[in-house]
Amino acid sequence: MDDTRTSTAQGNDVERGSRRAILAGSVGNAVEFIDWAVYTTFSSVFAHHFFPPGNDSAALLSTLAIFAVGFVVRPVGAAVMGAYADRHGRKKGLVLTIGLMAAATFVIGVSPSYAQVGLAAPVILVVARIAQGFAAGGEFGSASAFLVESAGPGRRAFAGSWQQVSVGVGILIASGTGALVTSALPRQAVDSWGWRLAFVVASLFGLAGLWLRRSVKETASFRHARSQRNVLGTMLRKHPKAALRVFGLNIAGVVLYNMWLTYLPTYATVATHIPLSRALLANVIGLVVFVVLLPFAGLLSDRIGRKPTLTAFAGGFLVLSWPAFRLLDGGFLPLLAVQVTGLVLLLGYSANVAAIMAEQFPPEVRATGIGLPYALSVAVFGGTVPYLTTWLTTSGRGGWVWLYCAIAAAIGLVIYLTMPETKDRRIG
Repeated sequence: MDDTRTSTAQGNDVERGSRRAILAGSVGNAVEFIDWAVYTTFSSVFAHHFFPPGNDSAALLSTLAIFAVGFVVRPVGAAVMGAYADRHGRKKGLVLTIGLMAAATFVIGVSPSYAQVGLAAPVILVVARIAQGFAAGGEFGSASAFLVESAGPGRRAFAGSWQQVSVGVGILIASGTGALVTSALPRQAVDSWGWRLAFVVASLFGLAGLWLRRSVKETASFRHARSQRNVLGTMLRKHPKAALRVFGLNIAGVVLYNMWLTYLPTYATVATHIPLSRALLANVIGLVVFVVLLPFAGLLSDRIGRKPTLTAFAGGFLVLSWPAFRLLDGGFLPLLAVQVTGLVLLLGYSANVAAIMAEQFPPEVRATGIGLPYALSVAVFGGTVPYLTTWLTTSGRGGWVWLYCAIAAAIGLVIYLTMPETKDRRIG
């Protein structure tokens, strides 16, 4: 009887510890992605402040090119911060990334304009965006490893899905802030100081995230792992196939994720001239549906496997892409339908991504193994989404945007159908 009670008590302690870890990891991650997503939310508003006046389209394209720079530097952050988290702990890595992200976001919010300091304005913006990209690159691998390693038995996708829940919540808050600011303030106020307020407030959320991350315990997987002197070299030398698999399985995910979650409101505004406030409202509604359903999609993946849910995601977008962009006509309801349908399909990727990447690597290289190939995939295929789609639209080639999404989905479908199932794999 005593043994049974002891076992039950230990199980309850594990369950409570897992819940605390999920809460701390998710809240901190949400805060970090508020900072990341507020850039795209307000890019069409603040673009002309940082570049010479006279050509708003060129200013927006330049601002989106700087957005892509943040993605390009993410692999560097993933390699450096992932190795730090693999050597010194997930907790220390997560504390460092959130501090850096908050500081960079604050700098953007208070940066002088081109009219005030000339070419120094875009230089400051580039440096701050590089810092954001470095932090985001380190964040993903460390947060994913932390959450999956904190999961209870048979709940890895459920626990990992909270990484994406927190990203969705972060983007939701950024989009909600955008909808609130653009609706509540006169256009002139939004243009002059409203967008700055959004950046400053987003950076201050980092203090709460920093406090939460300092209070969480380190994972048992890390504590029991064998420390490596050269984490990056060990990962590349011993696990090259796993690294390539992580890169490949994220191609479809990062293209469609960035299109539907972060850039669709701006795209719809530029392509169909729907007011930004209405486009952001559709984005907020879609994100609420997405965030609420994500943990349930994680539970489904833990029950039926990673391959079926990933395949449904890619196959669905292969079918959806062409009609989705044909439906966008400047109306609110068509945009909302496209937004919600795409985000429901995206559940098949987002609920799986943290768990399936963690299942590829042992704990001593896990944060680096997740972070670096994922960041490379994001840099190549994700960061270019806003720039490419804006360029296609403003140059009269907007009818080709759907094909970009469909090709990404087709590549993903082939990869998901041929990859091994990892639902029951031991991860240490």
